[in-house]
Amino acid sequence: MKGGASGYASRTVAGHLVRGGVGFGALVGAFVLLPFAGPVALLLLPLGLVALRGCPTCWVIGLLETVSRGRLRRECVDGRCELRPAGADRGGS
Repeated sequence: MKGGASGYASRTVAGHLVRGGVGFGALVGAFVLLPFAGPVALLLLPLGLVALRGCPTCWVIGLLETVSRGRLRRECVDGRCELRPAGADRGGS
């Protein structure tokens, strides 16, 4: 992780959804094609896991991070952390 960015987020939501389509499609395809292609169909499993960056849960976390990127910022003061909109003023009133 560079600069505090997560390793799960993508640059764009569209790109993340494409990765999800490829990943979930490959995982489902591996099991659907199993009766027709035999064990060779299981070769789709690694493709699906790579596209999802490890697991379906990791993909969902990445989707949430991608959607919230630039919209939320965590601020910690005196041991208390809060999520605030990125455009909010830092100064108090």
